[in-house]
Amino acid sequence: MPQAGGSHEAARLALAQAIGDIARGDERALEAVYARTSNKLFGIILTVLPARHEAEDVLQEVYLTVWEKAAQFDQRRGSPITWLATIARNRAIDRRRSLQAVGEPLRDDLAFAIEDTTPIASDQIEWRQERERLAGCLETLDGRMRTAVRDAFLKGRTYSELAERLDVPLGTLKSQIRRALQNLRKCLEA
Repeated sequence: MPQAGGSHEAARLALAQAIGDIARGDERALEAVYARTSNKLFGIILTVLPARHEAEDVLQEVYLTVWEKAAQFDQRRGSPITWLATIARNRAIDRRRSLQAVGEPLRDDLAFAIEDTTPIASDQIEWRQERERLAGCLETLDGRMRTAVRDAFLKGRTYSELAERLDVPLGTLKSQIRRALQNLRKCLEA
């Protein structure tokens, strides 16, 4: 769980930074935000506005709005993806309403069916505390094992790669990592 939280937090911070760069007129930052978020936002728009050509138009409007209003984003009030999703949902609802005015029925219930996947504040605090505890427990391991555990479980290195890099037999490395994990478990349970 700490790995996902760590990468989630890094992605959130990078997205918030990019929005700040957009506020300063950085067109490349807008391109980066588009690349990172357009699929998700397009999916949100499609749940409210199923006509693909209408959804594509609204997606363009969303990024125009982001360009114009990036300075209004305040990461203390919410995550950047929630801010972007809110803009997308609101633009899609506005488009549905304008279509309704010309005879197409509006279904507000579709707009509320969008799931907000942003973790609640208490979960974020709990994950941060867990990451801090894990970091503290990792520090109790000797440097070589700490690096091996991080590389195996946080960077996705295989035991074979680690054994070769550390110049130890594979079986020995597996035993050492198993003992390190047992020590981590004891530390985390304490």
